[in-house]
Amino acid sequence: MAQINEVIVVGELNVDLILNRIAGFPEIGKEILAQDMTLTLGSSSAIFASNLSSLGTRVAFVGMIGTDQFGDLVLTSLKSKKVNTDYIIRRDDLNTGATIVLNFEQDRAMITHAGAMEQLSLRDIDENIFKHAKHLHFSSFFLQPGIRPDVEEMFRKAKSSGLTTSLDIQWDPEEKWQFDYRKILPYVDVFLPNETELLMLTRAGDLDAALARISKYVRIAAVKLGSRGSVVMENGRKNHIPAFLNEQVVDAIGAGDSFNAGFIYQLVRNKPVAECQRFANLTGAVSTTAAGGTTAFRDYAGVMEIARKKFGYTGG
Repeated sequence: MAQINEVIVVGELNVDLILNRIAGFPEIGKEILAQDMTLTLGSSSAIFASNLSSLGTRVAFVGMIGTDQFGDLVLTSLKSKKVNTDYIIRRDDLNTGATIVLNFEQDRAMITHAGAMEQLSLRDIDENIFKHAKHLHFSSFFLQPGIRPDVEEMFRKAKSSGLTTSLDIQWDPEEKWQFDYRKILPYVDVFLPNETELLMLTRAGDLDAALARISKYVRIAAVKLGSRGSVVMENGRKNHIPAFLNEQVVDAIGAGDSFNAGFIYQLVRNKPVAECQRFANLTGAVSTTAAGGTTAFRDYAGVMEIARKKFGYTGG
């Protein structure tokens, strides 16, 4: 019998070169210094998959990388977190994607070379994978032009196979926000944007107006508000839960993806939505206690230890 993967993640794969403690913002023709540097697993989808697996969920990944050293790092990192990498495609003619991250306290600037992530398409996905899973997650809609035209079809196939689904569109580097939420969100159980992304997508003036515009298309929208926590709208009803505040943020890379991981971890265990939201706030905060998006997530016990020590969390 095929192994049941609780969650299938379809998405982009790249490494992050993270520069911390930078002496100002770089200027053309000048050189500045960064006191810390980390090369680690990057990409919204991979950070989500890695941290969800670390929490104890069986996760499989569908994506594309090059046959290069960065690709080796991606595979090694995912396998070390027990993510099933059998469905990851390696291409000799493509480079693995890479992002240079310039960290400035709780914000950052990024430059990405997309590489192989642009080439993944729906025909690269074995539909049989949906027969042995409970949930499908997709991230970074705008970074993946190869699969972008078929995202609606992919979600429709997942739903017809009985899976629950989630989506985090992430930032649009072109800032055109050409995502037809009216057609796609009806096939999405949990929509996971941050506040800025949702405002840009809906072209609304404030969060309430933005949520009103998507309310009839999606069952659950979990909106990340950074240090203000999150707002979840379920069947039109809104619930705000404050953040677990970290007064000593190492960096915020992957905090949103870690929020997603916490939410889906509880969702596939059939927990109430408010419990999913509170745990998502917690895992998002835990992510900020270590460099990069995944280093704070050793395993479930390790996450709970950080939660108790840093945030006084008493849940299980």
